[in-house]
Parts: sequence; C-alpha cells; structure tokens
Amino acid sequence: MELNNLKPAKGSTHHDKRIARGAGSGHGGTATRGHKGAQSRSGYSRKLGFEGGQMPLQRRLPKFGFTNLKRVEFKAINLSTLEELAAKKSLTEISAETLVAAGFISSKDKVKVLGNGELTRALAVKAHAFSKKAEEAIVAAGGSVEKL
Repeated sequence: MELNNLKPAKGSTHHDKRIARGAGSGHGGTATRGHKGAQSRSGYSRKLGFEGGQMPLQRRLPKFGFTNLKRVEFKAINLSTLEELAAKKSLTEISAETLVAAGFISSKDKVKVLGNGELTRALAVKAHAFSKKAEEAIVAAGGSVEKL
C-alpha cells in the first residue's frame, strides 16, 4: 500500500446531489425547491426569527421587567487577589490606582472588595465598596478600610 493508491472504504462516501442539471438528473425543474413562494425564488434569505408569517415567538411573549438607569456596576476583587498583589509587590496600601496598574481593572471601573480568601498582612485598602466579611477581615488583620 502506497499513498498514491489509498481509497476510502467502500460505501463510506456519497456523491453530492447534482441539483438543477436537467430533467434527466431527477432534480431538474423546480430544483428541489417546491412550487412558487418566497423560498423558491433566487436571492431568498429568511429573516432571523421569521416563522412563515405566523406571529413570531418574540412578539407572542409579553414584555416584562425594567432597566434601572441608576444601577452602579462594580468590579469584584477578592481578598485573595489583594493578598497575592501585596505579596508580589510588597505593598502596604492598595487603592484603585494600584489595581489599574496591576491590570485587574480599568481606570473607569468602580471596585468592590469581597471576602473570598484570607488576609495575613495589614493593608490599607481604598475602594468604592466593601462586603461586610471583607471589611471585617481587613480590620482583623490590622489593616484599614477607606471608601472612595
């Protein structure tokens, strides 16, 4: 056996349907598109969510809820991340600018410190918001909390 005489196993491959190649092919005439209607025409492309004229699901379901325009989005930073950052850069104070420099947040983000992980060193942490657990853990480790 050489590369030039390799063949797929018998019966494992199929011929493509040759559509619209005359009546003798069995797929001439309407070219398997059926008779008339939008789908039989060239250039037809179904619109997203179109259900053949039936009222689409998106319009059958009622609208609900609302968007709170005053919602404040925070970037969550855990205590474990602060501990890691302080150990790596030997810091005693962590602020939003420090986190931006380290690449954890962008300059426009608001920061909320969450209590996942442990804090072993005393850190002065400045952030926009703190969870109760995080605040307690920072103070218990001998650090201080300041809200921006």
